[in-house]
Amino acid sequence: MSQDFQQSIFEHLKKTANISPDEVMGVAQSVQNANFSDEKTVRQLVQQLANMADRPLGKQKEDRIVELITKKGDQLDYSALQQIFKK
Repeated sequence: MSQDFQQSIFEHLKKTANISPDEVMGVAQSVQNANFSDEKTVRQLVQQLANMADRPLGKQKEDRIVELITKKGDQLDYSALQQIFKK
């Protein structure tokens, strides 16, 4: 990934969600060896990301996201997540 592209992503996240590059890197490091079949781990990550973005996440939507990630694992794709966030 080019430095300019990476910088534009960080600027976009800062502008739209008020998420700093340090926060992004912290999450990236925390998920490198995460067990995405473990509900507790996935739930903590989902909550952390929702808090970082200052976006309230209802219990029902959180449950659907956690279930999707833990059940689909490697087969998870962007379109499946996109459907959850549209609801």
